[in-house]
Amino acid sequence: MEKIMLGVSGLSVPPVAVGCMRIGGMDRKTAEEFVSASLDLGFNFFDHADIYGGGKCEEVFGDVLKTDASMRDKIFIQTKCGIRSGMYDFSKEHILKAVDGSLKRLGTDYIDVLLLHRPDTLMEPEEVAEAFAKLKVEGKVNHFGVSNQKPGQMELLAKYLGTPIVANQLQFAPTNTGMVDTGFNVNTAFDGAVDRDGSVLEYCRLKDITIQAWSPYQYGFFEGAYIGSDKWPELNAALDAVAEKYGITSTGAVASFIMRHPAKMMVVTGTTKPSRLAEIKAGADIRITREEWYKIYLSAGNRLP
Repeated sequence: MEKIMLGVSGLSVPPVAVGCMRIGGMDRKTAEEFVSASLDLGFNFFDHADIYGGGKCEEVFGDVLKTDASMRDKIFIQTKCGIRSGMYDFSKEHILKAVDGSLKRLGTDYIDVLLLHRPDTLMEPEEVAEAFAKLKVEGKVNHFGVSNQKPGQMELLAKYLGTPIVANQLQFAPTNTGMVDTGFNVNTAFDGAVDRDGSVLEYCRLKDITIQAWSPYQYGFFEGAYIGSDKWPELNAALDAVAEKYGITSTGAVASFIMRHPAKMMVVTGTTKPSRLAEIKAGADIRITREEWYKIYLSAGNRLP
């Protein structure tokens, strides 16, 4: 599995981030087995957020770290902050408080990457910059990024930040392709020409910001899984064909589809099953052809002008 550079951070990371949104209900033994299986596959980048499980997911992961003092130096921990009940909050006070809470729950002295979770229209970029600078100087956070932000929002932040944005988490899957649709449909009157993201794909590539594809196995906005769903027969047929050709599963074929894009995106998993992680790892080792990529894209109901 070929590693990628995380933005301009200098960090060489796997192209798969192990999403920890659903580990809050695990007992310690199950959590240890899950983390151990991830590491055995070469997946040492773990994605958290302070709101996952109301903080319980970070606590469970922190308990795993306590079992092996040497583990922390072998892994990358990413977490997110900024979502509060009924609102978003990028104030300096909240960011600093949220990070201290995550550090305590995770049982670590530092976070490798901190992302701002969803855009806050009341954001004062000067405050964010002050918070980031303080966290950096104090050694609590090494690198910073965002999620679900478009170019104008990142440019506004970049004007004040003294540190680069290294990642942007954006939803991307064969069924959620808005960021590529606009590129295909330039100068047309088709629905795909509606640019809802401000050419965020091209912007991230120009600025060396790594796109982290969240919810890669769900269609819509958490409407359900498309693999095996009778709502997506053509897509499943295309994924099955790729899976059969390369000796992988449809789950692995989706990972191959996402990683085939030259933007060098990361896949953020959501599974708690080591067997699914192994399927994703198998897909990460395969480079599908251009023809196969387009066939999967079109089979999901997308169109080319």
